[in-house]
Amino acid sequence: MITCKKSYRDIPFAHRQHRHDGHCALIHGHNWTITLTFTCDEVDSNGFVVDFGKLGYIKNWIADHLDHACLFNEDDLEKDTLLKGHGALFQAYVLPNCSCEGIAEHLYEVFNPMVRKATNGRAWIISVEIEEDSKNSAKFEVAE
Repeated sequence: MITCKKSYRDIPFAHRQHRHDGHCALIHGHNWTITLTFTCDEVDSNGFVVDFGKLGYIKNWIADHLDHACLFNEDDLEKDTLLKGHGALFQAYVLPNCSCEGIAEHLYEVFNPMVRKATNGRAWIISVEIEEDSKNSAKFEVAE
């Protein structure tokens, strides 16, 4: 198996862990890094797993959905209050779980179909690693 990685660094966004019993229950932000690991059974005519120059659709998705956003868990009841009438103050992104682990899994589910479509099924993602301020990280990895 051959792999390659692409990292998107210093993406500022906030989140809150509404069930946490400490300060993480408050809205707070980090600079995040998203690292995608790609693989394929056969490289393309250039010898690439994926052409890094043609991943603009991922960069654009990150810019449109995560950059300067505030992430909320789907089951965070306070998100409805925060978003009602205040949605113009910040960009919200709602996902099942906005922990590092949850973000990694969610981004796999978002990006893997995009990569498969862009490469006509030739390449796919096998892991998504999320770094929170370069201090903490989580990785979602699929077994192939």
